[in-house]
Amino acid sequence: MLVLGLAYYFLPRTTNHEPRTTTMQRTPEPELMDDQQQAAAYANADFTEPHEHFVTLMQQAFPAHDFSGVLLDLGCGPGDITRRVARRLPEVRIDAVDGAEAMLMQGRRLTTDTDLAARINFIHGLLPGCRLPQAKYDGIFSNSLLHHLADPSVLWQAVKAHAKPGAPIFVMDLLRPESQQIAQYLMEQYAGDEPDVLKNDFYNSLLAAFEIDEVREQLRQCGLQHLQVEPVSDRHLTVSGYC
Repeated sequence: MLVLGLAYYFLPRTTNHEPRTTTMQRTPEPELMDDQQQAAAYANADFTEPHEHFVTLMQQAFPAHDFSGVLLDLGCGPGDITRRVARRLPEVRIDAVDGAEAMLMQGRRLTTDTDLAARINFIHGLLPGCRLPQAKYDGIFSNSLLHHLADPSVLWQAVKAHAKPGAPIFVMDLLRPESQQIAQYLMEQYAGDEPDVLKNDFYNSLLAAFEIDEVREQLRQCGLQHLQVEPVSDRHLTVSGYC
């Protein structure tokens, strides 16, 4: 059974957003990040810039959409993006799902005593077959889950299964670089000053990421080819559109 996972990375400062094809084969990494020390490192790190950028890009992808109702966050980790989405969209409630209980413990700890506690529900769940409080959602978002999955269709099938007709979908993930040397360069450039656990995770996640064309083929096979796949930095892509 596949599990939800999470990795949070550093967005931005990029120039060339043109799609490219790599020759480096994908190197999968563990789907579950359930080590207590690892979870604490993510919970304590300052991801203000990239995570605020995630929420901004999500809103920009749907400029005319009035976000309300209940959203589903797949692969929420310690919930930093979950909380930022909740603050930016005061009319929504969020069911936030992850397969790593250590991450969820951090998420609950950081949310319980805030004004967001009544609007965020952290759920320990596995894909496929995760039990959710409701069958369909008014929107779905996900950050850095896709590259953790051995079978990427698990994410896209969950989107199809749990999105209401016309619900906005927004997914961000990493782009696989052309070589291990470039992955090493990106790691040093964007995470060189971070703790070793975050640096190593970032590097391994770059090697585990997918290419633009691979994601488009995943969507085609799942009947979601109408969703738009775009590079948004030298190491990130987004998938967006209405279900």
